[in-house]
Amino acid sequence: MSTHLHTWPAQQRVRHGLPVDQALPPELADCRRVVLVTTRSLAQSRIAAAARAAIGPKLAGETSAMRAHSPVEDVLALAALLRETEADRVVALGGGSVIDGAKVACAAVWQGVTDAAGLTGLAVSRGAQPLGWDAASPSPRITAIPTTLSAAEFAPHAGYTDLAEGRKYRALHPMQVPVAVVLDPAATLETPAELLLSSGIRATDHAAERLCALERAPFSDAVSRQALEMLSVALPAIRARPEDLAARGMAQQAMWLSVMGGWANVAVGASHGIGYILGAARGVPHGITSCLGLPAVMQWNAPVNADRQAVIAGILGGATGAEALRGFIRGLGLPTTLAEVGIGAEEIPGLAARWDGGPPIATNPRPVTGPEDVAAILRLMA
Repeated sequence: MSTHLHTWPAQQRVRHGLPVDQALPPELADCRRVVLVTTRSLAQSRIAAAARAAIGPKLAGETSAMRAHSPVEDVLALAALLRETEADRVVALGGGSVIDGAKVACAAVWQGVTDAAGLTGLAVSRGAQPLGWDAASPSPRITAIPTTLSAAEFAPHAGYTDLAEGRKYRALHPMQVPVAVVLDPAATLETPAELLLSSGIRATDHAAERLCALERAPFSDAVSRQALEMLSVALPAIRARPEDLAARGMAQQAMWLSVMGGWANVAVGASHGIGYILGAARGVPHGITSCLGLPAVMQWNAPVNADRQAVIAGILGGATGAEALRGFIRGLGLPTTLAEVGIGAEEIPGLAARWDGGPPIATNPRPVTGPEDVAAILRLMA
């Protein structure tokens, strides 16, 4: 990645701080047929009911079948529903798996993909960049209502998984990014505490790895630092006062900031990459992979970027970046070791061998030269 290029996503609007019943209708004014996509855990929620009411008679279809990590089968089923209903808008209500699954399903519709082989054929390398987005917008596009802090709704790339192979793929299209995002703090109220807080650590991961990258940009430094400062306040406040909508709104603003460094072409590193491995191979949720991976990667990277990690330690409190992060994560009641998610030390060589040599592990500040280095990082997580 080059920090000499700054790109903007093909996203038109973010409506924030308003309830769904006010923010969503203007986004659907020009739509005829809308499909609502969510998960089984949210299907009967208050926020899903509010979304249905806001969509009104334009609701042409609904599915709550998208599972964690956006399995290929679920993505293909959604693409079939979009074709069947002739949808011109998708409302994706949920976390990163729902939003990413909707992105890839839309791409499948645009490109006529109907089977697993075609879907995996959409995959690109993790170092790929979105092309220009001045062409006509395809249909359908997405309006996202996030219920977690993963920030998938602000990116043109999307992860999806072949569960049988235990392999995660990445699709990329400039129009995959939702055309609009609705940030309603109340949309997070029904999200389980561990899921919400761990997704906040995912946002912390976005910001921290870019703040500690060797090749940085002033734009990325600014938004990443601001994101960390806001998350350091908002996440503990949410844990202490679960009904505090102001804290939830602050966390949503922070996670939005946390991904903007990527627009400046500043790379993330091994915490993200090892997270993809743990998610695909062992089904560990992405927020939890950041809880495990980020402190360990900071510890491993300290010989090359300890000065940058001092910024993180100053914000979160701690002698080192790794110490500050472990303390912060522990203070939220979240795990920091592989053992806590049921992964034993004997599994480390096999997990390390899954690295394909590509980014974002390949863009880690301290060079990772092979599976043995990945294993060394995993041992710091044990």
